Amino acid sequence: MDNPPPGDETPAGGPSLSMPAWVDDLRRLGKGLKNLFAAQLKLASAELGLARSGIVLMLFMGLAAITFAVGLGFTLLALVGWALAQWFGSWAWALAALAGIQVIFLLLAILVFRHAMRWLTLPATRAELATLAKQAAAQGKAEGELRERD
Repeated sequence: MDNPPPGDETPAGGPSLSMPAWVDDLRRLGKGLKNLFAAQLKLASAELGLARSGIVLMLFMGLAAITFAVGLGFTLLALVGWALAQWFGSWAWALAALAGIQVIFLLLAILVFRHAMRWLTLPATRAELATLAKQAAAQGKAEGELRERD
């Protein structure tokens, strides 16, 4: 009779050692948070993997877009040359007119570029660019010193 019956963990008449309900709730909360953060970590690593492959894909598609844009430009240039040849009745005059149009567009692009370069030489912009250059140089020097220590 002194031995407890099988399956009964506490002796009869002894104090009960059961945990309060809030401890079990706290344990389940911890387990749930662990599962949540594990899922968030898996999601973040999957997103980073997609981002890495997305960057490579974007670079290749950018290269493809540039290639197709140049091809389209050549095609449109050929069509304009053909239209000018029909209008002038001579391929020589058509090609000369097409070259003149391209020279005009080239000069316009150079003028716009020079105008934009003038914006970079304004006093506030020069000061900002000088500050950025100094910060970049200081950061590069600090990173170089860190690499030398390692």
